[in-house]
Amino acid sequence: MQNEQKIKLFLVDDDAVFLKSLEIEFLQHADFDIKTFATGELCIADLAYHPDVIILDYHLDGIDVHAMNGIVTLDAIKSYDAEIPVIMLSCQDKIEVAVNCMHHKAFDYVVKSETAFVRLQKIITTIFEYQKMEKELKWYMDRM
Repeated sequence: MQNEQKIKLFLVDDDAVFLKSLEIEFLQHADFDIKTFATGELCIADLAYHPDVIILDYHLDGIDVHAMNGIVTLDAIKSYDAEIPVIMLSCQDKIEVAVNCMHHKAFDYVVKSETAFVRLQKIITTIFEYQKMEKELKWYMDRM
């Protein structure tokens, strides 16, 4: 990814207030191209936009109790494109939940708290550093 391009970020959360505050935080601290979604279904429908990162709520049943939950949405995202990094977000501070997310190929898991935004920023930075290292390694291996 070139520096002049904005990072395409999908934010998926059924809590409208939290979703808006997260969007505002990201817009204030970096130049992102952000799309927000209240359900996993809406996010899945827009995957052709090719987001660079998706931040996805674990529950997603606040608006519609029959909506896809975060794990089902995560699986659908990974079926569409296994390379899209997905960071799971939840108010649950349970190791079992985090482990379950990782088993479904989430890049990381963040507990909703006062420090969640800072942690999300660090994870996104790590994602792009990791991708850069992978490209450099591939370039090196192709020349051997």
